[in-house]
This record gives sequence, structure tokens and C-alpha cells, in this order.
Amino acid sequence: MELINQHTKKIMEGCKERAKDAGLKFQDETLEYIVTNRDLLELTPKNMIPTMYDYWVHDVEVLKEIGKYDLYPSNPYETVINTRPPISFYNDNNPDWLNVMIFYHVIGHIDFFQNNLYFRHTWDYDFNARALSDKRMINRFRSKYGIQVDYIIEFARSIDNLVGYFSDLSEKLSPPEKYFSSRLDYYFDSFLQAELKLTTNEYLKRINKYNKYLKENPKHGEDIFFAEILKEYPEFDSHFKRFQKENKKNNLDLMEYLMEYSPFLNKDCNKWMKSVLKMIRSTSIFFQPQIRTKILNEGWASYWHEKLFLQDERIIGNEISFSVVNSKVTSISRVGLNPYAIGMRLFKHIKEKSDKGQDSFEFQKITSKIERDTYNKKTGKGNELIFRVRENICDSMFIDFFLDQDFMNKYNLFVAGKRLNKVKMVWEYYVKSRKLVDYKDMIKDTLYHPPEIFIDKDRSKNSELYLKHIFEGKSLITDFIENTLIGIEYLWGGPVHLETNEVISVPSTNQQSFSLLQTQDSESKEIKWQRVIYTMRNKKIIKRNTG
Repeated sequence: MELINQHTKKIMEGCKERAKDAGLKFQDETLEYIVTNRDLLELTPKNMIPTMYDYWVHDVEVLKEIGKYDLYPSNPYETVINTRPPISFYNDNNPDWLNVMIFYHVIGHIDFFQNNLYFRHTWDYDFNARALSDKRMINRFRSKYGIQVDYIIEFARSIDNLVGYFSDLSEKLSPPEKYFSSRLDYYFDSFLQAELKLTTNEYLKRINKYNKYLKENPKHGEDIFFAEILKEYPEFDSHFKRFQKENKKNNLDLMEYLMEYSPFLNKDCNKWMKSVLKMIRSTSIFFQPQIRTKILNEGWASYWHEKLFLQDERIIGNEISFSVVNSKVTSISRVGLNPYAIGMRLFKHIKEKSDKGQDSFEFQKITSKIERDTYNKKTGKGNELIFRVRENICDSMFIDFFLDQDFMNKYNLFVAGKRLNKVKMVWEYYVKSRKLVDYKDMIKDTLYHPPEIFIDKDRSKNSELYLKHIFEGKSLITDFIENTLIGIEYLWGGPVHLETNEVISVPSTNQQSFSLLQTQDSESKEIKWQRVIYTMRNKKIIKRNTG
């Protein structure tokens, strides 16, 4: 692995200038490395972070990827990581025109990393440097505690999808904004209702009073309102600070709770384990936004690599080669989902509709297809809108807000079904639905949505930990429950209980297609569930049905 040569670096610096002229915003410093395909295969299990700690699972993944590559060799087109400065990797056999196209794609990613608010918590530090520090810490622990370190890593990684990503993200709000927002929530949601216990009529009067101040003085209305509150209730600030402190403790995620309250981890001889858990948790939180913005991120990068490279004179003579590479990356999958394709086309769709004024309420009221097709107010606001979209939302909102029936019709999209042809003994794919709601559900089913599990503090007594799964129509993957609970029991130092829901009956017409990993569809409304409790005690699991 080596830095790109000065010739290629000069080309890429020119690409940055063109991207900035088009409206993209990013820091100037970037690092680009030339690597072989084997280098990329070895970095992939570490999420392309060269300095990440070593772990046996990474070695297994490397062997698996090398085996795949030996059978189906191909060049990965680009990889970029959200570090300070951003680092990107390029194959050692890329021609100049391909590096230009790839770099435009990389710039799209960098712009997204540095402007999308879901990455806000990654803006203040360099994860590459932090990962190196963590790696050195793990090596020190291994030299002292041996294989026990890897057990702790494994147990912690089994629950690293349960981290409080959004609570940590909210901490990155600017102090005044965070303070005033939470103060207002506390006043109306807790102070008036739980502490003062005002009548509904009195409560509504307070709301009207607040709205009046805000209307008269939009900039300082809230300050004036709370100045009067403090005159009437001098104790309000102290109550609010106490509420904030208690609220923080009441909203700890599972890993935080273990670090704070585990009798086992808080023994003097085991406190080093908390450093490992903290490392696993912070690493998980760092990568959370990338998982939650896959369609947006890849769509944004694909949109700009196509737009900018088509305007670049270096495409001349390489039009066919570009078309081949671009089609491989951005072609729509008829079965499954290509985030590059859907994301890129959805950005184009949003811009086109906004440029024509078709994102207005007036347009939504039109039912005639001819009128909808010819509606054009020439507002030219599309570019402004897609930059706001890139800044403020994640994949689930992207799909909810902007994917519409016009988009479905334009690209002839549908939900594919799968059935067994018992005569030919082959699986057949067919058009199951062309409805917008079904297509959205299909995409949402692919999005990252970890289970919500909270600690039941009232029942967590006598050194026993009681976990409760908030059921949302999806069962936990039962194959993983036992091993995960063994790890939690070890980290807690006592018995662990998990309350959840599991399916008990499936309609016979849906037996073959039903999966616990899928959201129930219209054909599976008769599926019945029951509450169950798993108890892990001394590495032995007991399952009880509670009806």
C-alpha cells in the first residue's frame, strides 16, 4: 500500500475544484492510497480501517474473501473511510479516466460524511487515530490477560447493535440549542403535569402564553417566557437539572448499564474489561450512521460521479468504458435492492420534481395524468432541495418522504415474489405487486433496525438482570439468543432474564414463505405470537411460555 503518485494527485485536486464549483462542501485534506485487490480483501473485515484492533473473526473473513476472489476475481471500484483526513483506496491497475470517475464518487461520499447530521458525532475526532490507540490498548491487555480479552470482545460484540446511538448523537447538539429544547420539553411534559399537576384548562393557558411570547418575539420569546417562569417558580432550574441527571441514568443502553452497574465488571480485578466494552461501544456508534444511510450515501455519491464525470473532458474517448462501469454500479435490480441505483435515481427524481414545482401541495391535488405530466412551474429549486435532503435525513425518511408512485411508474419498479415450481422443481420469480406501499415495505425490510431492548430496573434485583424486548412485529433470531445471553451473564456476573415474543402458529397458506426476519405482510395477519421468557443461569438456558 502506497500513496498515489503526484501525477494522479494533481488530477484529483482538479476534481475537488470542479466538485466545489458544483456546490459540494468538504475539507481540502484527503489521502489516497494505491492498493492491490488482496490488500482490499484484508482491509474489508476491519471496515477498511487499517489501524483497527486485531480479532480472530477478521482472519476468518479474510480467508473467506480470498476464497471468493480466487473463484470470481474482480476489481472493487472504490473504498473511502470517514476519517480525518478522509482516506480512499484505488486499485493499482486503474487507468487515469477510471480514477477520475472513482474520485468523483469518493468526493460525493466525503461531502456526505462531512455534512449529513447523522454523522455529526464523527466530526470532532479522527477515528483512525482512536482505532490505533484502541489497538495498542488491546495488545497490552492480551499480553497481561491472554485469551480472556478475546472472550470479552466477543461477548461485547454480540450486543453492539443495542447501543444508544441516538442518545449519543443528541449530545452533539450545540449547548444552547440542546438546553433550551430539553428545558421546554421538561416544563410542559413533566413539570406542569407530574409536579404541579395542573388541570387541563390551566395547562392549555400555559401553552397559549408560550405561543403568544414566541409570536411577539420569535428570537427571544422563549427566554422571556422562562424568565417569568423563574419568577413564579424559583425552584424550576434546580428541578430541571435534577431531572436531566436522572433522565441520563434512566436511558442507559445495555452496554452502558453493564459498565455502570455490573457487580462483576466493577470488581477491582475486572475493571479493565470496562475499557474493552467502551471501545466496542464507541466503534459501533461510529459506524451506525453508515448503516442507517446506505441508500442515501451511495445514491448521493453515484449522482455526483455521473454528473461531474459527464462534464469532464477526460471522458472523451472513454465513453463506452464509462457506460459499462457505470451500468454495473447503478443498474436497477429487478430482484432485491441496489442502493446505488435507487438512491441515485431518487435524487434525480427529487431534483426534477422540485425544479418543476411538483413538490407543491397544488400539484398533489391534481389527479389527471396528462396534467401531472405537463405540470411545470420552472421553479429551479431542485438543487437546493437535494442538498437539504443530503444534510438532514436517513434512509428510512428518504424512502418515506420521497419515493412515490410516479417514481415507481417511471422506472417500472415492482416487488418480486418467489415460488417453487413443483413440476420443474425450480424456483420462479414473479411480479408480486406494483403498489407503492408494498415496494416501500420491501425496501424498509432491508433497512437496519436493531431490536429495542431495555433494562427493567424494577425487576432487576438480587444480582439478577431482567431484559425486556419491545416487540415490533419481528421476533428476535432465536438461534442467537442462547450464546448472546451466555455473554451477558458473564459480563453481568449473575442470572439474566430476557422477555420477548415468538411465533406460535402460522397460516398453512404461508408456511413456506414466512420468515422471522421479515415483517408480516398482508398474507400473514393470522400469525399468532406468545410472550416467552429466557433465563440464563450458570450457562444453562431455560425457556418459559407466559401466554
